[in-house]
Amino acid sequence: MMDFRNGSTVTAFILVGFEQSSPSTQALFFALFLVLYSLAMAMNSLIIFITWTDPRLNSPMYFFLGHVSFLDVCFITTTIPQMLIHLVVKNHTVSFASCLTQMYLVFGVGVAECILLAFMAYDRYVAICHPLSYAQIMSQQVCVRLVGTAWFFGLINGILLDYMTFHGPFCRDNHIENFFCEAPIVITLSCGDTQFSMKVIFADAIVVLLSPMVLIVVSYVPILASILGRTPSSGRGKTFSTCASHLTVVVFFYTSAMLSYMNPRSTHGPDKDKPFSLFYTIITPMCNPIIYSSRNKEMKGAMVRALGRTSLAQAVSV
Repeated sequence: MMDFRNGSTVTAFILVGFEQSSPSTQALFFALFLVLYSLAMAMNSLIIFITWTDPRLNSPMYFFLGHVSFLDVCFITTTIPQMLIHLVVKNHTVSFASCLTQMYLVFGVGVAECILLAFMAYDRYVAICHPLSYAQIMSQQVCVRLVGTAWFFGLINGILLDYMTFHGPFCRDNHIENFFCEAPIVITLSCGDTQFSMKVIFADAIVVLLSPMVLIVVSYVPILASILGRTPSSGRGKTFSTCASHLTVVVFFYTSAMLSYMNPRSTHGPDKDKPFSLFYTIITPMCNPIIYSSRNKEMKGAMVRALGRTSLAQAVSV
């Protein structure tokens, strides 16, 4: 792929992944990650289906939730299937274009979900603190615009970060010490000004992560004040349960993203990067639907109705 003697540039990368593990360990990883990926796909697909088809879930909160699940499906499909293939085959080579495309999708989808989680916090603020104006403020047109805004900034941000990662020549090593093309690792392989690129990505991570966090905090301060000021009989438990689900997802998502993109590069390494990457590429997307459905009676009821219709349809076809 490259020759240090004549200074030829890198035209492809090798994803190291888990190739240093023993065959039995790789087989165990394959079975484990396949199960986790299947569960994440199944549960997120179910949430997408019921939030888009069940008329009882016709509210902005479930509209946003369906889009979060769709983003999770896109996110894990961008990274995990490739990892599963590399656990089976010995050729871990990916082209320059494939690596660039994968990184763009990871950035675009990840940033879009980050922004959408902040909009969900704002939705909860309006619903709890301004219930009489909720239908007017969070109209269908407004919700569509908010989702479109999240996608727009995510995809634009992906272009910026892809450019900062790949604008320089690659003429060092071509081994990526992870199971997918992750920007902080790929940048270290560049012959260009890696310090400047890392600073830009670090600054971008601060803006992308902290700005939505500010909106989330600003939204939840009056929410918590409103909840604590209610009597138990006025629905404090139900309201707190809904907010707790969203906050749990926020903590999972933002913690893993910060550990990956806001830590100094000197604190990173293959043994640390892979667990962080696994956490936000497969664990978080799998846990999101569990968190939302386990504490939400409406979601549970919709899932039961959806599974009941599926079982009935199968019985009729037989």
